[in-house]
Amino acid sequence: MAKESVWVQSFKEAAFATAACAVAGSVLTNPQSAWYTSLRKPWFQPPGVAFPVVWTLLYGSTALGAAGTMTKLREQGRTSEADSFRTAHRINLALNAGWSGAFFRSHSLGFATVWAAILAASSADLARRARDVSSTDAAPFMAYAVWCSFATVLSGSVAALNRKA
Repeated sequence: MAKESVWVQSFKEAAFATAACAVAGSVLTNPQSAWYTSLRKPWFQPPGVAFPVVWTLLYGSTALGAAGTMTKLREQGRTSEADSFRTAHRINLALNAGWSGAFFRSHSLGFATVWAAILAASSADLARRARDVSSTDAAPFMAYAVWCSFATVLSGSVAALNRKA
């Protein structure tokens, strides 16, 4: 039996972790809940249909970017950097899924905003790490970091609009 290519191995690792994040985040998210629908939202809140479309595109493209980054590092013999990137990617995905719990399950808007800021910083770190290897593989992470930064501002705005008097 032929040995699996480095890219296939890297893609399987990235895709599995990303899919697990997407499933966990979906389970924790409930935009139809009475609590969420009662919240005041800022004027720049995207329509609800935008979120699954954007997240699906970001998940798919960052899985490919992660696979490309890890493949290039492994092919260059930079195994420890590939392992470090994989770990940072998995931590980022756990932060991503966890934000849904922090926001939709804990109903702690301030905590969710801080969580989103940590996720945005982690996403920017992935973009930096990927950029050091390949600008092509970094592009999805740059878009992801921008979206997570926007999510931080959005979370903070929702928190500010819904402070208890």
